[in-house]
Amino acid sequence: MTEYAVEAENIKLYYGKRQVLDVEQFRLRYNEVTALIGPNGAGKSTLLQVLALLQRPASGKLCILGEEVAPGKELALRRRMAVVFQEPLLLDTTVFNNVAAGLSLRGCKKSEIKARVWKWLELFGIESLARRPARLLSGGESQRVSLARAFVLEPEVLFLDEPFSYLDHPTRRALTADLGDILQATRISTVMVTHDYNDLPLLADKVAVMLEGKIVQCCTPEELFANPADPAVAALLGMDNGRRKPAATFS
Repeated sequence: MTEYAVEAENIKLYYGKRQVLDVEQFRLRYNEVTALIGPNGAGKSTLLQVLALLQRPASGKLCILGEEVAPGKELALRRRMAVVFQEPLLLDTTVFNNVAAGLSLRGCKKSEIKARVWKWLELFGIESLARRPARLLSGGESQRVSLARAFVLEPEVLFLDEPFSYLDHPTRRALTADLGDILQATRISTVMVTHDYNDLPLLADKVAVMLEGKIVQCCTPEELFANPADPAVAALLGMDNGRRKPAATFS
């Protein structure tokens, strides 16, 4: 058995004649969280979509959970994964029904659905909202529902595409702390796109830095800040002469 939940080699993707991805190698170990960071337009979300089987690359090799991705295998692999996007995509029903939707589609028994949904509502601190219509939720509440809906499926691989980007600072801080605790407890293999590098030590085991569609550095958060690969990476991190500028984030 391979030690990697996700392996990608020589991934290339074009929009028309413009090349948007040229990734020589990406690897996500089982039970680890890897964050994708970089400036706008670097290809972070595009790479995540390729890894999550939401886009097909022009060329390259992709293996998920030890299986090489090929036509006819994608649907079965998608059922073993979950994706959370920037903007919550909730059904026009209650919070409970939103979190339960995926389990219902998979034919789980009602007793199992109830137990699993309540577990994740409680872990994300939204059990009091169970009967509230999703359309009445705040942005932070909606994203907690989206995360609970993903985790309740017990995915083997989780993809998070900037799940906090539209939240205000206090809401983002609280949700980041809760998500960090849950990722530590569950150890689900996770790829996460983020613009806030201050969260990297809390959330990520590894960080992959993207510039112009390429991964230019992949290491631990501590190694990244201690030894950025080049001046462009240092500038991205808000570093000046090898030192971090205070309270800087990606934009």
